[in-house]
Amino acid sequence: MLAMWLQSAAGGFGLGNLGGLALPILFFVALYFLMIVPNQRKQKKWQTMLSELKPGDRVTTNGGIKGTIITVKEDGLILRVQPDGVKLEFAKQAVAAVTTDTPAA
Repeated sequence: MLAMWLQSAAGGFGLGNLGGLALPILFFVALYFLMIVPNQRKQKKWQTMLSELKPGDRVTTNGGIKGTIITVKEDGLILRVQPDGVKLEFAKQAVAAVTTDTPAA
């Protein structure tokens, strides 16, 4: 009786040797489409936003500092921060979002 049960258990669900490999492959495919692809899209959108920065844009840094871009350099930018108009230099990667107010059309 035990030998019959072991034989049927070894056969799986009719998938043979592929049954043990199908579940991990399905798991990694789902992981790719649920986690990696959306993150790649977000990263590409952020890189595009960084490449389109120009003087006059209002931005918010990762540290929460809001200011207006005065100068855009190859590796960084200079912001004017209110209320005293202090100039601060940041790396481009420190910009979290462009907050330029655009009027609704």
